[in-house]
Amino acid sequence: MQIRIRESGAVMYIDEFRRLNATTSFPQVINEEILNDFGADIVFEGPQASGGNHYQYSQSAGVEQIDGKWYTKYILGPVFTNIPAKGTSPAKSAAEQESEYKAIKDEEQAKNVRTTRDIKLSETDWRFRSDMTPSQAWKDYCQELRDVPEQTGFPWTITWPEAPQ
Repeated sequence: MQIRIRESGAVMYIDEFRRLNATTSFPQVINEEILNDFGADIVFEGPQASGGNHYQYSQSAGVEQIDGKWYTKYILGPVFTNIPAKGTSPAKSAAEQESEYKAIKDEEQAKNVRTTRDIKLSETDWRFRSDMTPSQAWKDYCQELRDVPEQTGFPWTITWPEAPQ
């Protein structure tokens, strides 16, 4: 549970609040009444941010007051900002960081899709033993699996071929 100190606006977890008030003996469960005596409010869990695209996720962005109560505020992220040069590190624009981030995420997704594809292919290996003759449908299915990385929309939009019956 998080709480917000009214006077400073500081937000912290309940354990930190207990440490800051170490001379006070709190009950196991600290309720709104006790927090009110200490000039603090419970921070309730707000709704997760939704929408966005493959590269975004819901991330905490502080707290907000709604109808007199405090809630965790969520936004779609990650959020990139320009970073000035520092020491031997060159400056990096928000656009450069976003591009690098997307490339990393694309590669992670491509690796995951290829792993799934490889598992599906390995499940067909027994049909291609020297003592068996696979049907054309199985040959076509395996070729479609090998062609998955060539699909439009790869690695985020995949149409998986169906195995023959």
